[in-house]
Amino acid sequence: MYKARERYSKLATDRSPFLETAVECSELTLPYLVIDDLTQRRGGKQNLRQPWQSVGAKAVVTLAAKLMLAVLPPQTSFFKLQVRDDKLGEELDPAMRSELDLSFSKMERMIMDYVAASNDRVVVHQALKHLIVSGNALIFMGKDGLKHFPLQRYVVNRDGNGNVIEIVTKELISRKVLGIELPVPVPNSPGDDGHQTGSQDDDVEVYTCVKLDERSGRWVWHQEAEDIVLPNSRSTAPKSASPWLVLRFNTVDGEDYGRGRVEEFLGDLRSLDGLSQALVEGASVASKVIFLVSPSATTKPQTLSKAGNGAIIQGRPEDVGVVQVGKTADFATAAQLAQQIEKRILEAFLVMNVRDAERVTAEEVRMTQLELEQSLGGLFSLLTVEFLIPYLNRILLVLQRSNEIPKLPKDLVRPKIVAGVNALGRGQDRESLTQFITTITQTLGPEALLKYIDPSEAIKRLAAAQGIDVLNLVNTPQQLQQNLQEQQMQYANRSLTDQAGQLASTPLMDASKDPDAKGRIDALSQAIQPPQ
Repeated sequence: MYKARERYSKLATDRSPFLETAVECSELTLPYLVIDDLTQRRGGKQNLRQPWQSVGAKAVVTLAAKLMLAVLPPQTSFFKLQVRDDKLGEELDPAMRSELDLSFSKMERMIMDYVAASNDRVVVHQALKHLIVSGNALIFMGKDGLKHFPLQRYVVNRDGNGNVIEIVTKELISRKVLGIELPVPVPNSPGDDGHQTGSQDDDVEVYTCVKLDERSGRWVWHQEAEDIVLPNSRSTAPKSASPWLVLRFNTVDGEDYGRGRVEEFLGDLRSLDGLSQALVEGASVASKVIFLVSPSATTKPQTLSKAGNGAIIQGRPEDVGVVQVGKTADFATAAQLAQQIEKRILEAFLVMNVRDAERVTAEEVRMTQLELEQSLGGLFSLLTVEFLIPYLNRILLVLQRSNEIPKLPKDLVRPKIVAGVNALGRGQDRESLTQFITTITQTLGPEALLKYIDPSEAIKRLAAAQGIDVLNLVNTPQQLQQNLQEQQMQYANRSLTDQAGQLASTPLMDASKDPDAKGRIDALSQAIQPPQ
């Protein structure tokens, strides 16, 4: 059986070309994202290569923000709980659909509140930047929230169908943090793999081995440090709810790792960086001012250098000249080419259509999703399979184990991802329902609408599509019936009151003229009094 360190080194060989490309892509965009050297001690600042342009950084940050807006929208749910259509009428009454939708909407808000209270959005945003630059990212869903592993800190092995079967991560953790005594080799002596080891205060390499057990069909993992299995580090998880999410941006058949968006435009970024360097250095040279004085001139260079602004000195203007760099045409050509490349990059990373706003509407989220799907060629399909579905399944499992939400019968209820253009979200449901009602009204008239459409059911479905809790907001059928009875009683009382007023104005009801008038007035007053 391989040790974790040996297995990591073996799989790192296949990762090397992908990591080299990722490092170059990071150097041209965000140099701090992917670093090939993790042997330095934590806390020390590394000298990173700084690109000559900021277009790459702007492109990555903008695209990551748009992806974040589309994958985990801030003001709506990225999924929808729904009853299977084939079960309606067989095991469930179709009339219960609206009530179930309202209950599911409440559960969705509880789950989104759980996501909002965690640091998931921060970690996902960081992972999306790594996906764009390196094409790969690893997310671990632990008890304390999400944890992201960049490409330089993990290796992965896939089967022939592209399914992950093995993951090994590498971390540098202080020996004191581990809380266990590990054998400390002789200071500054090479270990088995040639790495230098030191005292108990130094960092130690901790490896996490994750494998898919074929016999049980579950994920199993453990941690090792100095080839010793750490106590209480073994754990398992169902195959469908794995806490280890291996993400890729673009996939190539037969490759264990993905390819990023930056790699697709690596040539343009290289050219833009070279042109930017040439323009900056050339502009620096061109901006340098040098005066030339003729050797036979009467004007003395010392006199010119010592003369202040507005000084009067002796000399001839023709004796002094200024050195001009005759590279204006070359600079203009390079600047024009750089502008063309910059435009291509900004369009490819969707930087051209950015709106600055405090709040983002649901329609804007949907348009952003459509724009991303059209520009990135089915990225949502990959993110849905490798991230959103496992992420949602894991959250449901955690909340159900803590009894925060009830367990859902898998044969009746299934979650549906509504992030991305291929899925039909609640906003689309609302629009379809309102368009249907409007079409009936315009085509058949308001009478047909009241005849064929149940207003109560329509209001419930609109509220569910909008994600609104209708508790104590929309009247129930019992409340509607009670309100109707009260209105009828008030109308009847008003009619009797009007009749009493008319009768009282007649001579017949005048007590001075008719002795029985007082009795008729008292009887009428008792009739219009509300029941006790």
